[in-house]
Amino acid sequence: MEIAKDKQLLLIRYGELGLKGRNKNIFIHKLVHNIRTALKGLDGCDVTSTWGRVWVTAEPGQAAEALQRLRCVFGIYSISPAHAAEKELSAISAVAFDVLQEALPAGGTFKVETRRADKTFPGTSPEISRAIATYIFDRLAGDSRYDADMHHPDITVDVEIRGEGAFVYGATVPGAGGLPVSSGGKALLLLSGGIDSPVAGWMALKRGVAIEAIHFHSFPFTGEKSKEKVFALCRILARWQNAPVKLHVVHFTEIQKAIYANGEAEYGITLMRRMMFRLAERIAAQRRCLALYTGESVGQVASQTLESMAVINSVIDLPVLRPLVGMDKEEIMALARSIGSYDISILPYEDCCTVFLPKYPKIRPVKAEAEKLEENLDIEALLSEALARTETLTLS
Repeated sequence: MEIAKDKQLLLIRYGELGLKGRNKNIFIHKLVHNIRTALKGLDGCDVTSTWGRVWVTAEPGQAAEALQRLRCVFGIYSISPAHAAEKELSAISAVAFDVLQEALPAGGTFKVETRRADKTFPGTSPEISRAIATYIFDRLAGDSRYDADMHHPDITVDVEIRGEGAFVYGATVPGAGGLPVSSGGKALLLLSGGIDSPVAGWMALKRGVAIEAIHFHSFPFTGEKSKEKVFALCRILARWQNAPVKLHVVHFTEIQKAIYANGEAEYGITLMRRMMFRLAERIAAQRRCLALYTGESVGQVASQTLESMAVINSVIDLPVLRPLVGMDKEEIMALARSIGSYDISILPYEDCCTVFLPKYPKIRPVKAEAEKLEENLDIEALLSEALARTETLTLS
């Protein structure tokens, strides 16, 4: 693999994609496509796929931006800024010395680790590592600022000798992990504007599931600021999706009025969620989404007990996926901070559920009781009116 001397090389590893057996190439092709999409607008970036690795070459002035973009591409396990060397021991050793000096200019501890994928290259991996370390110490000429440490070094000088060339690097940056977005179909995310649902959307993306979002808006009880907050969350998710997010904003006011005019306030949240799921299923069918995603965690609020989930789920046939189901609030908040959604989620603009939250919501609803209360609602008319007033936006 020819690398121009004026280019920066980024070595990309793709983790679990290598375990996909005969389907591996489908996932790798999707990953390469997503990498190219992420790097659009950076002139001079090239993407090459070889056995077990993906390589990006970038202009030196754009390498840092390319690295930041690649960290948001699902399917990438880690990234290393690398240096190419001729496949000859002395040349590899000279590049390894330069990598060490660049990484530890003031000195420190190091070790050399070699992966010899090209078995035609002479010597075993440990023998090559020892030869390179010997070369480095000879070049250091007794500089006491540097020392070897096989267990806890400040830096590992990694050497890969592959069919396409020899490569040396001294840093490894974690990637987003998971599977390439769109390799796992498409789902509809119920996006409230709180902390949990954007994290659920991010976790869907991490498993390769592309997302569209649905938000229930109750004007005038919830205002434009509430809606703008959801727009901002969609833009965060679009960055991780590496593509725009379609958002379906459903006018939910008349449904909520009808539910609370019906009495039995303690069942209000249960009935609202059942209507939300019905609406989401219909939009999912129109948009060819294969499942619903929610930010629910068992026991976190009244509508998230197992009894509530069962009663709410019973109105639809579509699978409902809840990736946060076993997480506590602290874990969810930590993840929200890491993906960039937390500061938006905590903005003090109420959503339709918090506005109409009853004082004592039913935490163990009974399906037959919920169905009895719904007999007083013109469900089809309410659903049709809400769908007719639904607004769809594309947010990038």
